[in-house]
Amino acid sequence: MHLSVHRRGLRAAALLAVGLLAAGTLVFSDSPAAQAADESVSVDFSVNRGVPTHRASGWIYGMTEDASGPPDHFYEDVNFRYMRAGGAQLDGPGGWVSGKYDRRWNATEAQLLRTRELGGEFILLLHDLWGADGYPITRFPGDNGNWADYDAFLNRVIADVQATGQPVQWDLWNEPNLSLFWNRPQAQYFQLWERTYDRIRQAFPTHLIVGPSHAGVPTTGTSWWTQYLDFVKSSGSIPDIFSWHALPSDPVANVAAANASLNARAIAHPRPYQINEYGSQSEQNPGDGAWYIARLERAGADGLRANWASAGNLHNDLGNLLVRNASGQYQPKGEWWVYRYYAQQTGTIVASTTSPAYDPFATKANGSARVLVGGGGTTGNIAVTLQNLNAVTGIVQNNQVRVLVERIPYNGGGAVTGPVTVQDTVITLSGNATVVNLPHTNADDTFTITLLPPGGGCT
Repeated sequence: MHLSVHRRGLRAAALLAVGLLAAGTLVFSDSPAAQAADESVSVDFSVNRGVPTHRASGWIYGMTEDASGPPDHFYEDVNFRYMRAGGAQLDGPGGWVSGKYDRRWNATEAQLLRTRELGGEFILLLHDLWGADGYPITRFPGDNGNWADYDAFLNRVIADVQATGQPVQWDLWNEPNLSLFWNRPQAQYFQLWERTYDRIRQAFPTHLIVGPSHAGVPTTGTSWWTQYLDFVKSSGSIPDIFSWHALPSDPVANVAAANASLNARAIAHPRPYQINEYGSQSEQNPGDGAWYIARLERAGADGLRANWASAGNLHNDLGNLLVRNASGQYQPKGEWWVYRYYAQQTGTIVASTTSPAYDPFATKANGSARVLVGGGGTTGNIAVTLQNLNAVTGIVQNNQVRVLVERIPYNGGGAVTGPVTVQDTVITLSGNATVVNLPHTNADDTFTITLLPPGGGCT
């Protein structure tokens, strides 16, 4: 849906990632020095970090045009939280500007209603309903100072949303710093922003406004991003949720830059940021997907996974997490299984440390603990130190714990029937801790570690 940028070189530089290293065999040990690690991460189950909200489980499009597919369980099993849509690529060109608004709205309404039925929040894309979704169009809002056509458009959209009786988040314009979506001066966009902001505030006082959905990440120096911040502060049109796109980038670094740029202007930002496109095409695999989940959780930012499909495939396949066989049946890809494991991480988030290329997201609940190990773009042994396991209720018995390690394969982007068990072993702890060594031989795969009582436990 948006211009692609390959991530492997950028992330390697940003995180000082190590080069390709030889993989070891999987070993459980009671001593951290038992096997040398190419990279090491750790989890401390005694330090609590709050309740999981599964903030990374959002997608752009991915439902059929009439919202009848994919089946509910593919959403429910991954704790679906957000959908961002507005009828993109239906008719080409389409939308209001081409006199083809109805088809785009009908799809948007159907997808909105199903999203709400599934318990998700819906983020409405006005630029798609207008028709500014990458096709050459004849006019943009406010051309030659004339806003009459845009005002009529807003009247229609507002009435249509009111008729649904459902709340939406209003994403006022996608990637306005790219000519692909906003081929007009920045000053004209600022007029659009303030005009739309005022109309939405008046019509829907409780709905949240999202922006600027910037193509790129926050910066602190003079830039389009900081010019936008100066404008919304001076005009009194500050969004409820600040948003941008990480394609690719590191959400933790993004949030630090956003905090610095907003704090320097005394702009309050009480709600989580929304990185409403994350993951470039080359990052859509279990290893990178798990890494983004861990980084979004560490950053405290909500995320929506990017969708790089086109035409009919854009409106299907849960944002490329599913494939269809010759009979048209939906089948999960490896990364879908990553989100399924992530959805099972309930209870309490616990503390963890990172390495240059890897970041674990860990939780504990009564009778189990779960660690999703994120990291793509490199290979080698990953040593995962698990500390203070007695802080997990009910898993340590007679100084032993069951450790289930599973690998989630990429399979070249094809269907995956489920995680592959690498080891299922009862181990004896040393100092209430252990080290699990993971042989990361395929950069696009990822691992999970589930801790259970020695006598069994539910996985």
